[in-house]
Amino acid sequence: MDVLELARWQFGITTVYHFLMVPLTIGLSVLVAAMQTAWVRTGNPRHLKMTKFWGKLLLVNFAMGVVTGIVQEFQFGMSWSAYSRFVGDVFGAPLAMEGLLAFFVESVFLGLWIFGWDRLPKWVHLACAWAFSLATMASAYFILAANSWMQHPVGVEFVNGKPTMNSIGAVLTNNTALAAIPHTLAGAFSVAAAFLVGVAGWHMWRKRAESDEHRDVWRSSLRLGGWVGVVAFAVLAITGDMQGKLMFEQQPMKMASAEALCHTEKPASFSIIAVGDVANANCEDVKTFNVPALLSFLAHNDFSTEVKGVENLVSEYQAKYGTNYPDDPALGALAGKPIDYVPSLPVTYWGFRIMIGFGAISAGIGLLALWLTRRGRIPGGRWFPLLVLGGITTPFIGNSAGWIFTEMGRQPFVVAPNPTGVEGMWMFTAQAVSKLTAGEVLTSLISLTVLYAVLGVVELYLMRKYIRGGVDAVMPPAAASDGSDDSEDSDDQALSFAY
Repeated sequence: MDVLELARWQFGITTVYHFLMVPLTIGLSVLVAAMQTAWVRTGNPRHLKMTKFWGKLLLVNFAMGVVTGIVQEFQFGMSWSAYSRFVGDVFGAPLAMEGLLAFFVESVFLGLWIFGWDRLPKWVHLACAWAFSLATMASAYFILAANSWMQHPVGVEFVNGKPTMNSIGAVLTNNTALAAIPHTLAGAFSVAAAFLVGVAGWHMWRKRAESDEHRDVWRSSLRLGGWVGVVAFAVLAITGDMQGKLMFEQQPMKMASAEALCHTEKPASFSIIAVGDVANANCEDVKTFNVPALLSFLAHNDFSTEVKGVENLVSEYQAKYGTNYPDDPALGALAGKPIDYVPSLPVTYWGFRIMIGFGAISAGIGLLALWLTRRGRIPGGRWFPLLVLGGITTPFIGNSAGWIFTEMGRQPFVVAPNPTGVEGMWMFTAQAVSKLTAGEVLTSLISLTVLYAVLGVVELYLMRKYIRGGVDAVMPPAAASDGSDDSEDSDDQALSFAY
C-alpha cells in the first residue's frame, strides 16, 4: 500500500478505537450525575451505591479515552500535515475551545469529584459531577462542530488559496453540526444504557438464588438503562432523519452510496437489503428488497422527490470539480489520474444498515429486559445473561459503523464541497497527506495498533475486575449499608475510589 492508504488505515483504526471510549464516557457521566442527584435528594443508600459503582467504571473508561484521544490531534501534524495547513485557520478555533474551555473544565471538576468525597459539601460535590458531565458534552460539541465543517464548510472565505474563518458563529451553528450533535449524544446514551442493562442484568441473574443486599442496585440500574436506551433510540431515529435530509442537499453522492442507488429514481425506493455485488456501480448483478418511495420521503419529506443515482452524480461531480487530479508530484501515483468520485459502496451500503440495525437491536434488548424484570421478576434462564451482556456490544457496533459511513461516504474529499458555499472550497484526501515514506507511516501504524491493543487488554482487565467485584469492590460494606460517607477511614475510601 502507498502512503495515502496507510495513513487512512492508521487514522481509521485509531479513531474508531478512541470512539469506543467516548460515547460510554459521555452517556455514563450524565447517568452517574443523575444517580448522585437522587442520593443527595433522598439519602437512599441504593443511589449512593449506584453512584460509586458506575462512577468507578466511568473513571476507568475516561482514563483510557484521554490516552487514546491525545494521539488523534497529533496525527493531523504527523500524517496529514498538508490538511492541517489548509484548514488550520478554521479548525484551530473549535479545537482550541474544546481543549481550553471544555476539556480543562472537564478535568478540573472530575478531579474535584474524585477527591471531593468527604471533603466538599454534598451539593458542591454534586455540582462538580454535573459540571464534569456537561463539560464532556461541550467537548463533544466542539469536536463535532469541527468535523461538521469538513462535511459542510461554512463561515469562511478564500485568502491566498486557503480558507480563512470569517464567522465563528457560522461554524458553531452549522446546520450539519446542529443535526449531528443530538444524534451523537443519543448514540452515547444508547451505549451507556446498554452497558447498564448488560452489567446489572448479569449481576441480577448471577445472584438470583441468593439474598443479595445489593439486588436493588442492579434492578434500578437495569431499568434505568432500559428506559434510557429506548428513549435514546427514538431520538436517534428523529435526528437521523434530519441528517438524511441534509445529506440529500449537501452530499448527494453519500446519499446515493448509502443506498447503492446506481441510477436516478423518481420516486426512489429504500433498499432494505441487497443480494449481489453492491461494489459494482452499475448494479447489474444486484437484487434489492425495497420499500417503494421511502427514500424520496427520507430525502425530502414527500413520496415523489427525485433522488439521483451514482452514475448521474459522477458526471455532475466531474463537471464541478474536475475529471483528473492536479498533475502535482505531491500526489504520487494519483498525479494527473482520473478522480474516482464513488466511495466504497459495500462500506457505505452495509455500514448504513449495520448502524440502523444494531441500534434497533440495542433498544430491543433494553425493552425486553424491562419486560422480563417487571414487578420484581428475575429471569432464570442461562440465555438472559448472554443476551444482556451481548447487548452491550450492539450500540458500540452501531456507533462505529455510523462514523465509518459518515467519513468514508464523503470520499474522495477530506473537506467536502458545499454546493452553496465558497467556490473551490474543498480538498481531496489525496492532497491532504504528509510527505512521508510508506515505511515511516507503516512503522507508526504498527506501533499505534500494538499500543492500542495493549491498552484494550488493560481496560478490559480493569473493567472485568470492578464489574465482578460489584458494589463491595468500590464501597466498604459498612458504608454501603448505611449510606454514610463520613466514616473514620473516609480518606482511604476517597483515594481508593480515585485509585
